[in-house]
Amino acid sequence: MIVVAGESLIDLVVQPSGAIAAHPGGGPYNAARALARLGAPCRFLGAISDDSFGQALRRALADDGVGLELVVDTPLPTTLAVAELDGAGTARYAFYFEGTSAPALASRDAQAIVAAPPSALHVGTLGLLLEPVGSTLEALATALPDDVLLFLDPNCRPVAVRDADAYRGRLLRLLPRADVVKVSADDLAFLLPGLDATAAAERLVELGARLVLLTDGARTVVVRGTDGLAFELPVPALADVVDSVGAGDAFGAGVLAWWTERGLGRAQLGDVEALRAAVAFGCRVAGETCRRAGADSPTRAELGLPPIATR
Repeated sequence: MIVVAGESLIDLVVQPSGAIAAHPGGGPYNAARALARLGAPCRFLGAISDDSFGQALRRALADDGVGLELVVDTPLPTTLAVAELDGAGTARYAFYFEGTSAPALASRDAQAIVAAPPSALHVGTLGLLLEPVGSTLEALATALPDDVLLFLDPNCRPVAVRDADAYRGRLLRLLPRADVVKVSADDLAFLLPGLDATAAAERLVELGARLVLLTDGARTVVVRGTDGLAFELPVPALADVVDSVGAGDAFGAGVLAWWTERGLGRAQLGDVEALRAAVAFGCRVAGETCRRAGADSPTRAELGLPPIATR
């Protein structure tokens, strides 16, 4: 069982005409849905409102097969992210956090994870920035049993960061326990300014991460790890891209789903051939997501994969 912990929210996309469309979102939320669509047993740990938006968020999780046992109910309104598009399709983002649902995950809400640890824990994005959810997830991640794989996706949102030093400090504290850190070039430009992306990825390993997966859109994926592990994998060219919304979340979910489906864990992270295959699958999942509008990742069937055998 994989647990994905963090925020869910509603993305309000505002067209230049003023038309508004609402879409379920949030990095961890997208990752949980992508994992479940790939057949990975998955539960979502986060606070979700009991308002209409929150009910829609729950339905989408359940429809994709994500377990809701760890979802925390709250009367607080659903967290909103507003993306205003200009005539060229470029988005300007604003986030509305105060007094909303996503930050509301408290330490007591994570006790079920402590009592019955999953095989892997996926954390990241705004869940590591807001409070009290950020402190809750940091404490949970650093207290994981030794056999639980920790997958960290910072997915930084600088526009939402009020105290950059505190935020960077939290991520740095998590690195010594982080098994896989998935970062974009934009993430690294914010976290470690002044370094080129590859050097910054190597610096994360020096700071304690066991494995770093660096993505940069359609450019080559750079993989760096402990004991000199280093390789790069080209991203397959795509001719029919619609948008890249949710592609990073889908990539991470693809890597984690491939890894756990084969019973691999922390001990196998030095297996270069397995890592190559996992990263290649992550690229495939992300590529299929780019062919669709929004964070709409593919299912196993859409990828031509057989169902996972149940015991």
